[in-house]
Amino acid sequence: MFNDKETFKQVFREKLIGKLGKPLEEASNADIYNILGNMIRENAGKDWADTNQKFKIEKDKQVYYFSMEFLIGRLLGNNLLNMGVLEVVREGLADLGFCLQDIEEVEADAGLGNGGLGRLAACFLDSLASLQYAGHGCGIRYKYGLFEQKIVDGYQVELPDYWLQNDNVWEVRREDKQVEVRFWGHVDTRWENDELVFEHKDYEAVRAVPYDIPVIGADRRHVNTLRNWSAESITQPSRVFSALGGTDYHKFLEYKRSVESISEFLYPDDSQYEGKLLRLKQQYFLCSAGLQSILRTFAKTGVSIDSLPDKVALHINDTHPTLVIPELMRILMDVHGLGWDQAWSMTTRMVSYTNHTILSEALEKWPINMVKELLPRIFLIIEEINARFCGELMSKYPGDQNRINQMAIIHDDQVRMAHLAIVASHSVNGVAALHTEILQKREMRLFNEMYPHRFNNKTNGITHRRWLQHANPELAGLISESIGTRWIHQPQEMIGLIKYSEDASFQEQVAAIKRRNKLRLAEYIYGKHGVQVDPDSIFDVQVKRLHAYKRQLLNVLHIMHLYNQIKDNPSLNIVPRTFIFGAKAAPSYHLAKRVIKLINTVADVVNKDPDIGGKIRIFFLENYSVSLAEKIIPAADVSEQISTASKEASGTGNMKFMMNGALTIGTMDGANVEMHEMVGDNNMFLFGLRAEQVLDYYQYGGYHARDIYNGDGRVKEVLDQLITGPFCSHPQEFDTLYQSLIDNNDEFFVLKDFASYVETHVKIDLAYRNQKEWLKKSIINVGHSGKFSSDNTISRYASEIWHINPVRR
Repeated sequence: MFNDKETFKQVFREKLIGKLGKPLEEASNADIYNILGNMIRENAGKDWADTNQKFKIEKDKQVYYFSMEFLIGRLLGNNLLNMGVLEVVREGLADLGFCLQDIEEVEADAGLGNGGLGRLAACFLDSLASLQYAGHGCGIRYKYGLFEQKIVDGYQVELPDYWLQNDNVWEVRREDKQVEVRFWGHVDTRWENDELVFEHKDYEAVRAVPYDIPVIGADRRHVNTLRNWSAESITQPSRVFSALGGTDYHKFLEYKRSVESISEFLYPDDSQYEGKLLRLKQQYFLCSAGLQSILRTFAKTGVSIDSLPDKVALHINDTHPTLVIPELMRILMDVHGLGWDQAWSMTTRMVSYTNHTILSEALEKWPINMVKELLPRIFLIIEEINARFCGELMSKYPGDQNRINQMAIIHDDQVRMAHLAIVASHSVNGVAALHTEILQKREMRLFNEMYPHRFNNKTNGITHRRWLQHANPELAGLISESIGTRWIHQPQEMIGLIKYSEDASFQEQVAAIKRRNKLRLAEYIYGKHGVQVDPDSIFDVQVKRLHAYKRQLLNVLHIMHLYNQIKDNPSLNIVPRTFIFGAKAAPSYHLAKRVIKLINTVADVVNKDPDIGGKIRIFFLENYSVSLAEKIIPAADVSEQISTASKEASGTGNMKFMMNGALTIGTMDGANVEMHEMVGDNNMFLFGLRAEQVLDYYQYGGYHARDIYNGDGRVKEVLDQLITGPFCSHPQEFDTLYQSLIDNNDEFFVLKDFASYVETHVKIDLAYRNQKEWLKKSIINVGHSGKFSSDNTISRYASEIWHINPVRR
């Protein structure tokens, strides 16, 4: 169907007329997108079936990756690329009068995530399929994504992200695979044949209906599955009314609404009890539905349940799916009749856990009463796990009650999910060398002492096929022309580019590609803001989730300082700089939303000031998403990776920018450390405190932000401008930002790192003036970036954690 351009055009025309009943010239881009999507899914479906049949025949060990987020983005272009027909389709559509780029814009971003965690999961699925591992994703089919961000008068406004408004051409509803998930009620216990039996009664039942999306590997050699679960009400009214204790229609509507809310919103606001409860329901819904499906599929093989750990690996992506552990115990004991010891042994052999951050908000804790009431049987199991674990601690550390309290799974009326995940997993990994070291030596030191062989590092990675080959096809083409195409399947081969780093002709081609990417982004910005962007300026970019530790505030304070310098000296000799931001702040994260307002306020003042002469411009691009990142990243000259050292577990944006030739300004944090180990001081721009210094300040004190305010005139000037001056149009508008830095003693060391950050930006300005040297640095970064392909990361997960092998066809 896609083998050559003429065949594609013929088949496509027939499909279009057959399905839409209209001539080609009357078709819209949306029509083309739907037909093309269906053709791809149908074509991939054959490989999908073959792949699944191969699993069944060989009974290979399979891994199931549980994540509350799969930040997929758009699939059309990426699927065409992985099927090896992108250029055939692009040219064929052009012959028929259609532009593939315009057609791609029709597709809604599958924004089922809020940052690196969800995007990482999507990259991992791509690599699992491309490397031909039997690996599947388990997620939730949220009706609404995170939110659609609008900027109104400089403020973030959240609108529903109804990404399913026009359906999803890639998914297949599998109602025949539905399962039932149970909440509330109570547990009766009784003895039968000398065994204690647990029966969950008077529960609220929810239908979990799966929607399967094919995950097409590179060159279409292998197709895995992302199974997203939709929460739906029970279809038999008699069962519902029986559970409700009557035939109250209003109670039924309340039940229906409660059920549908489970898969309605990604990340409901959990600042209140109801939001917390909904998040817990979402997590158990995913874990229970996914495990029931996996166990049912396994049962069809006819293999003994004792062999389950040899055939199934379960991976939990951060603490959110930790309820996989007690739910698996429940199924093994209550459904399959296994005893505790056997069920526990099987669970710990099957489950592995990735810790993605040391931030307290991600190390989830749930109130005991909430878990006990919503999930009565699950709480009993967690309680038993905790009792047995504390008994083990008492035996190993007799009399050390403080240690036991610190390590207990249940303590201080809370269930600590990270502790449960560590205790019940055979592998616990961090996502960058520094992050893993912090886990082992500080945050999880007591657990590392108890389980010295359980912790390991697996530095994150990105799929180079999407983030280079698809997002930056010209650069990818130049790489293939220069070193061959092996890098597409063996990304470490990109190191071969290093020999071209000083080649004048190669540098010129790289520079020309970068400029064309900058022109495309400039056109996009002009369409959004109506402002011309200088493509010869330095494109300085910070795009990522808005959080205080990521320090967008440090970036904008530096811009304010630079503005002050130019106002004082209009003839200041600097390379023109275009600062680009993109970020969403959680709706209840008021400090982060105030930073967005500050960025937009500064942009409004600076961009309109004739005294600045276009030397600096600032743009906040609203509704940051995967598809927008694909426009921004290939155009960037400078990548802002400026988190407080020790806070960013890894980062993946840093890898994407590096792979597209941007130079990094950053702290020694997360994967920046490993980037620096490869490229050295000469090829990135480092500043600020190191992780050990930050952690020492947290532990021993000694930092006083007000001393810096009083001692550095630049800091005092920009902070005073938060209270009064050109950037403060309303009284007290930015008081909370000022207070966070001065009154709250600058938790993330923005002021401490300010001087070093400013000095490093001066170095960037000087370095950019020597384009030959800048391009050399850029090419060296691209050449070393292959190490950060998710193919490499997944190969290590597969061999060292999951113990799975590729399934060859």
